[in-house]
Amino acid sequence: MFSNRTRGLPVAGLFAGAMIVASAAAFAGSCPADKMGVDVTKPSTMAAKDVTDNVLGMIDLSKEKIGVDRKFRLRKLVVQPGGVVPWHSHGDRPALIYIVSGEIIEYASNCAVPIVHKAGDVAPETKATSHWWKNTGKEPVVLLSADLLMDDKDHMM
Repeated sequence: MFSNRTRGLPVAGLFAGAMIVASAAAFAGSCPADKMGVDVTKPSTMAAKDVTDNVLGMIDLSKEKIGVDRKFRLRKLVVQPGGVVPWHSHGDRPALIYIVSGEIIEYASNCAVPIVHKAGDVAPETKATSHWWKNTGKEPVVLLSADLLMDDKDHMM
């Protein structure tokens, strides 16, 4: 059986891998510079649809040497064709999203046009990010999400 300390090692390894991928990727699915703005896309009222959100692992960073009052969480989301990840904000929850497979469209508050994300892309989600996602394709989309969560009961996508 793994101790609490060693149980988090695979998650830390996955996050480290995600960071390497993020640094190597050019953030291919990003907003064109001439389409960026503040609140240029209004919030959507669409509810979550045909999306599963499974927590793969979590580390309580307040108990680590870093001593930050956050949880480091890794999730796997599967968005079925026509599925929606509803409007949400990353104002206090930065994240990196790695698109494992498929193609998905992001509708971000700071971009006047939809952003297309493809397998292999990394989408940084910072304090300026409020958005929703939709799978407009014919195949499921698989995403890995690594975020810094304040409340582990928060199930916001």
